[in-house]
Amino acid sequence: MQGHRTKDFWAGAIYLVLGLATVILARDLTLGSAARMGPGYFPTVLGGLLAIIGLVSLLRGLLRPGELVERIHMKPMILVIGATLFFAIALDFLGLAVALPAAMFITATASKRFRLAPVPLLGLVAFTIFCVLVFVRGLDVPLPMFGTLFGG
Repeated sequence: MQGHRTKDFWAGAIYLVLGLATVILARDLTLGSAARMGPGYFPTVLGGLLAIIGLVSLLRGLLRPGELVERIHMKPMILVIGATLFFAIALDFLGLAVALPAAMFITATASKRFRLAPVPLLGLVAFTIFCVLVFVRGLDVPLPMFGTLFGG
């Protein structure tokens, strides 16, 4: 049985672990209800759904033949995880308007097809503007647009 080497299996395993970790990390937060959500409601529900999707994918990978993963590429995984950690650490210092595109740029370098070109750079700028407008301006999420480095 080669099910443990399929893409479905590994994607499911990752989703299951991330979903369960989210639920566990959110367990001390107030849950609330669907009508009056507490800070733990969204991460708990989202983590639970992610864990269910992960379990289904993991089982599908075990029960059905699928595309095999020949090897796990460490460089892209380290770049994506590193970009996420960079964003978390740099957000207060740089602010959303700088930390987000920097983290996305780091993540993009994980692709074999990565290259600097005008259209992806415009997309990066547009996505950053969209996130700042939606989260900082529209939803009033307490994220610094520009961090302490810029006097924010």
